[in-house]
Amino acid sequence: MAGHGHVEHSGENKRVALLIAVLALCLAIAETGAKSAQTEALSRNVEASNLWAFFQARTIRQTTVRTAAENLALAPESEDEARRAATARQIQAWMSTAQRWDSEPSTGEGRKELAERARAAERIRDRSMAAYHMHEYGSAAFQVAIVVASASIVTGVPLLAVGGAVLGLVGVALAGLGFFAPELIHF
Repeated sequence: MAGHGHVEHSGENKRVALLIAVLALCLAIAETGAKSAQTEALSRNVEASNLWAFFQARTIRQTTVRTAAENLALAPESEDEARRAATARQIQAWMSTAQRWDSEPSTGEGRKELAERARAAERIRDRSMAAYHMHEYGSAAFQVAIVVASASIVTGVPLLAVGGAVLGLVGVALAGLGFFAPELIHF
């Protein structure tokens, strides 16, 4: 009779060990997803910062050129016709340049295009950070599930294995959100 109980207990331990192995695999996947999302978020944050810096540089240059054109337009007119024509051409050239810097769809480097690109990078960054957090919460659930399931082997309390499995399902749900819908819920 005692041998029969040992066989049952051994079979239960094997199932718990298999559960722990599956939880460890899920943990590895969630951690990989977290690292990938974190790297993407950092990359997009740098990209957005660079684009906003370029936007600011364009704004400063645009303001400088407009100010120069306005100052030249306010200067006393020359008696010399050629000089007046050259001044008018320069004012027009500066205003044209300032206008081009405001929107330059062909290069994507006008202020409007730079702002759109920076906002797009920020959206990707924010989604990646949300994914990172979901993966991290999933990883935490898997880690606790592994500890709880392991405790069932040591204590011989099968309910702890069930608790580990439930926590594992929570981890799967959270890591799944990280992969497929990271912004669905917020903690």
